[in-house]
Amino acid sequence: MKKMKIEIWSDVMCPFCYIGKRRFEEALNAFPQKDEIAVEWKSFQLNPYMKTDPSININEYLAEAKGWTLDYARRMNNHVTEMAAEVGLTYDFDKAVVANSFNAHRVSHLAKKHALGEAMEEALFKAYFTEGKNIDDNDTLAEIAVSIGLDAGDVKKTIESDAFADGVKSDIAEAQSLGIHGVPFFVFNDKYGISGAQAVPVFTQTLEKSYAEWQAENPKPSLTVIEGESCSPDGNCG
Repeated sequence: MKKMKIEIWSDVMCPFCYIGKRRFEEALNAFPQKDEIAVEWKSFQLNPYMKTDPSININEYLAEAKGWTLDYARRMNNHVTEMAAEVGLTYDFDKAVVANSFNAHRVSHLAKKHALGEAMEEALFKAYFTEGKNIDDNDTLAEIAVSIGLDAGDVKKTIESDAFADGVKSDIAEAQSLGIHGVPFFVFNDKYGISGAQAVPVFTQTLEKSYAEWQAENPKPSLTVIEGESCSPDGNCG
């Protein structure tokens, strides 16, 4: 069955991407035609040059990188933590490991190949923001990938090679060509873009508008029926 496409550019280390995911999901789950929507997650790197350093957390990294005090960095992230809690998420920035997300994106592309892209995004977000796991560690990535149903052998081959690197770079290049400079970014039916973790009604309104246009462009086939004697599944014949 043909479906309307929604693409989501995201980075696993972006706190607003996880929040935006929840708000989008709330709108989508309440949408009557949700089964006619195909969601595709796409890669984006907020800091492609970040060096993985498990010895410090993201609060310490931000304080050093931006010249903030550690207390100020924590207060800034506490505000985001409160926003996350409003949509049922638990953030712990004191545990969040500073990690480059490129390899996590490569494994996400493997997951997408097996129709597990959304599951991988969810697992990576949880690992990073809630569980304090190093999402650039090979063993951790393998554990996460296998936990959502990916084959251990495929995961090992992907992690130990440069598989799907071109796919990640292609997503990033596509984002740049569309003028996307920050994430999350949602593209509905190649026509409407939503930047940021907007409120649920914004997603709902854009879903309704884009779906109505898509439906008009892709009408379902209709039949002119000539009635005659037949039998129905309930056993009535006549």
